[in-house]
Amino acid sequence: MEYVTAVPHPPSEAAPTGSGRRSLALALLFGALGSAVTLLSTRQRWSEGTATVAGGAFPLTARGSDVTGVPAALAIAALAALVAVFAVRKAGRFAVSALLALSGAGILTATLLGASDGSALDEQAARASGDTSATVASFSHTAWPYAAAAGGALILLAGLLALRYGRLWPAMSGRYERDGTPRPRRAARPVDPDRPEDMWKALDRGEDPTGAGPA
Repeated sequence: MEYVTAVPHPPSEAAPTGSGRRSLALALLFGALGSAVTLLSTRQRWSEGTATVAGGAFPLTARGSDVTGVPAALAIAALAALVAVFAVRKAGRFAVSALLALSGAGILTATLLGASDGSALDEQAARASGDTSATVASFSHTAWPYAAAAGGALILLAGLLALRYGRLWPAMSGRYERDGTPRPRRAARPVDPDRPEDMWKALDRGEDPTGAGPA
């Protein structure tokens, strides 16, 4: 009786590819959505209050961009890093992924600190009352700073995914990059002796229109 020994198959390579595709899709989604939410949130009203003037209480409001410009700047940097991560490989990709994650962490920190920052309203209160020492009264903030913080958290997750799975992601093709190799010249079209313009063009190129060799 002939016995057949089963040979174990090597581990499947589909798992890293599947993980790479899922992580790539999630990173793109988190990064783009987080940047959009952050940029949108910084244009909304973050805080409000009142200032005491001669006629009574004067309402004051401050947008996110009035409170701090850090989240918007970091959101733009995150978008650039999200694109650049596909143009680099190895150490360059790791560095860009780290920048993406740091941008998200910076947005998260700046927005949480900005939620309780009343300096922008204090400046408005000083201008409204004409008193440089005036401060805002009845200070309150909206939910938009926390929306911007959520955008920063999404960007941070995108950066962490890039750090963990970026080595599995594809890179931009280099087949269009110039390597210094001279391009092959196209063969000259045969000269038609019955067309005088073809013969003159051949002479201008330094060719013998009769085909005997260089002119």
